[in-house]
Amino acid sequence: MAAFTAGAFKKELVAILDYWAKYGPDSEKGGFYGRVNYENQPVKDAERSVVLTGRILWTFSLAHRLFKEAKYLTLADRAYQQLSKNFIDPEHGGVYWSTTADGAPKETKKQIYGNAFAMYGLSEYYRVTHHKPALEQAISLFNIIEKHAFDPKNGGYREAFARDWSSTDDYILSETPWVKSMNTHLHLVEAYTNLYTIWPDKKLKKQTANMLDTIITHIVNPLTNTMQLFFDEQWKPKDNTVSYGHDIEASWLLFETAEILHDEQLIAKMKQKSIQMARAASKGLSVDGALNYEYDPSTNHTQTDRSWWVGAERNVLTTMHAPAPRCGAA
Repeated sequence: MAAFTAGAFKKELVAILDYWAKYGPDSEKGGFYGRVNYENQPVKDAERSVVLTGRILWTFSLAHRLFKEAKYLTLADRAYQQLSKNFIDPEHGGVYWSTTADGAPKETKKQIYGNAFAMYGLSEYYRVTHHKPALEQAISLFNIIEKHAFDPKNGGYREAFARDWSSTDDYILSETPWVKSMNTHLHLVEAYTNLYTIWPDKKLKKQTANMLDTIITHIVNPLTNTMQLFFDEQWKPKDNTVSYGHDIEASWLLFETAEILHDEQLIAKMKQKSIQMARAASKGLSVDGALNYEYDPSTNHTQTDRSWWVGAERNVLTTMHAPAPRCGAA
């Protein structure tokens, strides 16, 4: 098949941005709808998620940085106001997991995964606006995560807390209260890295580098170079499911983090590990070039669902490293 051109990729990106610009904003209550149905009609009473809001904030902030178009900044401003006004807990710090459609706190537990995406969006918004409160909010999230979630004895970060940062047994992202996960660490290191680009703090750099080491030491299986998903406090794995999308995502994201930290020793280490992880993830490629969803070694069952985010992560790796990515190329 013919190679995609830079123009074709840009056209597709703009089409995706245009979709969210058209169907996402809530003209009545502000911010963005929590859900839009298959007919592109808003579900007006759907709860609002900090993960979605943080991702929208990051997306339109980055879009403005890339294209310098005022419409994207306007949408980033809208997302920032929603995040800043409705999700940040003024009493205990951190961000709520969700709010009602009217902006009232709904799920108030402090999920580190959600706090990571808030930090991710806030740091990108500051990068294009230099709006000081956004930087202060991102730094505040870093400080409170380090205060409550960092495990100085075993390394890494705990999953979730109650609203006041006391212990909880409701972890939202896992059926069983396993206190550490691959997914949270992957997106927390992503958020810390983005914050470092605008706030090159020594402690932030140290903790980001430490998290890279934690991921490749405890989360990446040294025998298979695939990541394990859930763990107890001492990093004992709780399952052995292979998530191909997360593995291919980590293969480029971890190396990119090392580059941004400008640590030559870490860059060399992560380059080798990233190549190993990418090769391991390629075992999930189907004959049509798509990446399968998951593999369960205990049952030898492969989940072959075609998920948009798995395909997107595969394509990110392709566009970063291949000189001429081709449609359907394995």
